[in-house]
Amino acid sequence: MKDVLEILGNVPATKETIASLYPNVSGVNQKVAALEHSGKLLRLKRGLYVVNPQWSEKRLNLELVANHIYSPSYISLQTALRWYGLIPERVFRIQSMTVKHSRRFENSLGVFDYTCVPRNYFHIGIRQEQTEDGSFIIASPEKALCDLVISTSGVYLRYVSQARVFLEEDLRLNMEAFLNLDKNIFIQCAKAGRKARSIETIIKLLDR
Repeated sequence: MKDVLEILGNVPATKETIASLYPNVSGVNQKVAALEHSGKLLRLKRGLYVVNPQWSEKRLNLELVANHIYSPSYISLQTALRWYGLIPERVFRIQSMTVKHSRRFENSLGVFDYTCVPRNYFHIGIRQEQTEDGSFIIASPEKALCDLVISTSGVYLRYVSQARVFLEEDLRLNMEAFLNLDKNIFIQCAKAGRKARSIETIIKLLDR
């Protein structure tokens, strides 16, 4: 074993957790600072770190990292739609929803955006996905679409024709896959979230 840091794998950890791996070393801040300076740790935000994959040779899961940077949260919006293969465009930031205040974090791994949603809406349509690099919480495709509608300024879908243009032209969504989505999740989101009429219009398009 190269170092006890390998115990952490690719899971983010607080400085207190990291320091506990070195019980014979005094000075939490000094030890963590030294590990960061040596290149073994990457700082995600104040007090939160992850082992540098260039040192550990373990690939990072940015979705898992996003869950830890600001919690509770789940991956959503274009990031989730791209992860499911529903939109063709690459996404250059990790987008999440949270019940806390909207925030942005920037670090050496990229940009992590968090958008606030109501508490009674937050839990609908989210799931845990498992990959070789770890598990993380992400919106279902249906929830990601609802999140996009309620959080995007200027999007008001009063007519089915508007919904079709938004999905096909603006998002370039895979419409064949769209027709196989779960209507019940849209219904739950319409009842609990904002822009209920817009989500109901998407349901009408799904029923056609």
